[in-house]
Amino acid sequence: MLLRAITPQDWDAILQIQEECYSQLDPEPLHVLQSKWHVSPQSCFVFEVNESVVGYCLAHPWTTNMPPALYEPITQLPKADTLYLHDIAISVRAQGLGAGSKALMRLKQLADRFNLSSLSLVAVQGADSYWRKMGFKPKAIEKCLGSYTDDAMYMIYKLNHREE
Repeated sequence: MLLRAITPQDWDAILQIQEECYSQLDPEPLHVLQSKWHVSPQSCFVFEVNESVVGYCLAHPWTTNMPPALYEPITQLPKADTLYLHDIAISVRAQGLGAGSKALMRLKQLADRFNLSSLSLVAVQGADSYWRKMGFKPKAIEKCLGSYTDDAMYMIYKLNHREE
């Protein structure tokens, strides 16, 4: 499995994978997804198997405890202290190939390069059990997660070499 930078030709596959993976959410519009890529292309990538896009990751530097709302484009980055995993979606065609572990390894390296203290995300559709296995811990926050699913859970992964 190859992890590579997103190209303009990948967006049709990304939209199809988003629709396949999120049954409890309306798909985010293309311009919203692309906004994450525009503000932080180095932390957005696709998973490729046999020259076919089978997954994607949209991540960007952000502020801890303040996840961005869904369906709203990102136009600029705040003073960041976390690498926010906006979306990691993997087609059923690629599940079980270790894509999540490979993505997490790359994201940890990027957070280190960006001098960020953590990775963070909002788990939906029961994905919190997967993220717990990967080392993320639930964290109560004051910000409303109403634009996500009813089971939305903010989670954080502290990087060992960083201080709070």
